[in-house]
Amino acid sequence: MAVDSNYLQMLPDEIFPARERVAWTKRMEDGVSPGRRFLLLLRQLVPPLVAFIVFIGGWELLCALTHAPAYLVPKPSDIVKAAYENRAGLWVSVRTTTFEAVLGFVLSIILGIAGAIMLASSKWIEKAVYPYAIILQTIPIVAVAPLIVIWFDAGMNAIVIITFLIGFFPMLSNTLIGLNSTDQNMSNLFYLYNASGFQTMLKLRIPAALPYIVAGLKISCTLSVVGAIVGEYIAGIGGGQGGLGYAITYAAARLKTPYLFACGLSASVLGIIFFLLVNAFAKWLLSSWHESEMKKES
Repeated sequence: MAVDSNYLQMLPDEIFPARERVAWTKRMEDGVSPGRRFLLLLRQLVPPLVAFIVFIGGWELLCALTHAPAYLVPKPSDIVKAAYENRAGLWVSVRTTTFEAVLGFVLSIILGIAGAIMLASSKWIEKAVYPYAIILQTIPIVAVAPLIVIWFDAGMNAIVIITFLIGFFPMLSNTLIGLNSTDQNMSNLFYLYNASGFQTMLKLRIPAALPYIVAGLKISCTLSVVGAIVGEYIAGIGGGQGGLGYAITYAAARLKTPYLFACGLSASVLGIIFFLLVNAFAKWLLSSWHESEMKKES
C-alpha cells in the first residue's frame, strides 16, 4: 500500500517521532535511483553555473570591446593571471588572514556564549550590562581601533581583538534570545522537579537555544573574515607575512588592479568557506531534531 509522504511528515511527534521521521526520509532517499539523484543535482547546479558563465563571459567580452585598461577595469583573465603570478604571496596572505579570523571567531564564540549565559542567569545583570554591549556594538570599529593598537601594539594581538569585537555581538545577542525563549511549560516542569538553576540552564535552556546559537555562528563566521581584514588595514604589519588587508592596500597603492581583484575574491571565497563549514556543522547538530535543518519532502 502506498504511503503519502506529506501525510506522514505532518504527523505529530507523539505518533511519528522525529528520529523515526529522519530515518524514514533517509530510506526513501536511498531508494532514489542514481540517475534520478544525478538529475536532481544537475537541476540545482545548472542555473547558478549558467549565470556565472554568462556574467564572466559578458565581463570579458565588454572589456575586450571597450579596450578598458587593466589598471581601471581588469578582465577576468587578467585577474586569474595576476593571482597565478602572485600565488606565493597570495597564499601567505590568505593563510595569515585565516589564522587571525579563526582566532577572533573562536574568542567571539567562547565569550559570546559565556556572556549570554551570565546575562540570562539574572534579569538584573541583563538589564545592567546588556545596554553597554549594544553601545559597544554601535561604536564604529575604526573609532576604537587606534585605542586597541595603543593598548596591545600593532600586529596579531590587535587584529585578533578587532576581529573578536566585530563577531562578538551576534553571538551574544542570538544566544541570549535563545536562552530567553525557552518553553515556559518545560521551565515549569523543571521547577516542579526542584531542578537547580544550573541544571535548568545546562539541560533545558542551552539545548533549546542551540538553533539560535547556530544562527549567531553563521553571522559571526563571515564577520570574522571582515574583522580580520579591517584589523589588517588599521593595525596590520606588512612585509612577507601580511594578510589580505595588507595585500589589498599594497595592490591599491600601486594600481595593481588585477591583483587587487584577486585579493578581494580570495577574501570572499574565504568567507564562503567559513560559512559552508558552519552550515555543515549546523546540519549535523540540528538535522535529527530541529525543523530548520530537517529534510522536508517536496
